[in-house]
Amino acid sequence: DHDSGETFKLNFPNTHFELIDIENYPTKKLKPIIESCSNHPILFSGCAPCQPFTRQNTKRRKDDRRIVLLNEFSRFVEYYLPEFVFIENVPGMQKIQTDEGPFGELLEMLNKWNYNVKYDIVASMKYGVPQKRRRLVLIASRLGPINFPPETHGSNAPNLHNYATVKDYIGDLPPIEAGESHPEIPNHVAANLSALNLERIRATPEGGSREDWPEHLWLDCHKGKYNGHTDVYGRMRWNEPATGLTTRCISLSNGRFGHPEQNRAISVREAACLQTFPRDFIFYGSLNSMARQIGNAVPVLLAECFGRGFIDHLRSYL
Repeated sequence: DHDSGETFKLNFPNTHFELIDIENYPTKKLKPIIESCSNHPILFSGCAPCQPFTRQNTKRRKDDRRIVLLNEFSRFVEYYLPEFVFIENVPGMQKIQTDEGPFGELLEMLNKWNYNVKYDIVASMKYGVPQKRRRLVLIASRLGPINFPPETHGSNAPNLHNYATVKDYIGDLPPIEAGESHPEIPNHVAANLSALNLERIRATPEGGSREDWPEHLWLDCHKGKYNGHTDVYGRMRWNEPATGLTTRCISLSNGRFGHPEQNRAISVREAACLQTFPRDFIFYGSLNSMARQIGNAVPVLLAECFGRGFIDHLRSYL
């Protein structure tokens, strides 16, 4: 993904980066880089494209070539045997565990090389992320048994912070209109809306959805008995975590991505904030490309919590 590469280089200019197709990348080519880090523990982090593993893609799963990309990641892990492994993906990935499935093969390989493995479905909001994103996380260590870091947030739970909310993360950003870009805040730009969709968002209260519209605003597909996908065209609530962000997180018609009170979908910057990116992190590309990068990302705060967990785990063996 060219735009993702440009975004990475823009924000980490002093980091070694290569834009490659992993299927055509020789395993041994990483050797000079790995050897230069020989005095330090190494972590391999991988995230294969999630689309083949989603519930919506069950019919195309077996024919989707992206499903084997996890095997490509496994190829590098098995060759270099890093001390630690981290993988994040959609919850559906661990269900493809047959002997021929990539996740089952990954587990078999990790067990073969005496990795201690733990994986489970993680609710991002329990680690301070202001959204209800649930993902599969796998961690592995060659040092010894490893556990997930302790949760930091909960609902009225003792010794835990309250769940972070939409307002906590985007409530201070200045208002903009649909189709407008803020002149001073990078990436604070919102997608344009048609006149009809502007009328629809105006008819939607905070936390509401298309079910709140008068009948003349209904879509044709919703005028019969069908009553699914009620989140589309919905607004977020200020005092709750957002719904899980997707690669179409700035599109009003693709989920509950409406701003809680302004008549538009959330901006690129607001989506990045809800993924806990720093305010000075800059995205490169078109609106759709930036939304895809944000939706595909591991929430930064979640990654930090697990990164600190790896550090604590390492220190326990020093």
